[in-house]
Amino acid sequence: MNQLLYILLGFSAGTFSGIFGIGGAIILIPVLVYLFGFPQHLAQGTSIVALLPPVGLLAAMRYYQSGNVKVAAAILICIGFFFGGLLGAEIALRIPTAMLKKLFGALLLLIALNMIFRK
Repeated sequence: MNQLLYILLGFSAGTFSGIFGIGGAIILIPVLVYLFGFPQHLAQGTSIVALLPPVGLLAAMRYYQSGNVKVAAAILICIGFFFGGLLGAEIALRIPTAMLKKLFGALLLLIALNMIFRK
């Protein structure tokens, strides 16, 4: 049963990712933590690994085909993301789970408030 639920979660996250450019942090991690009972670190690691092939291939290919990709900028961002992801993982693994969950929630809240109230 969990296999089907994981596929449905991935499908939902992929749909929202295609629409809004989101998925990992906003959908996958909270669902893995609250519905599947994953600890925060496990949810974050699982989300990162799950996003590698689909985001890197199908959604990106579709945006590229429609002329909505600035390749030079994407390559430079990718280089920064590659090393930043390593640094971020090292930092996250040193933060206790309860604190990491609170920091994650605070980040989502700040982003939401900024998007709702900023002109």
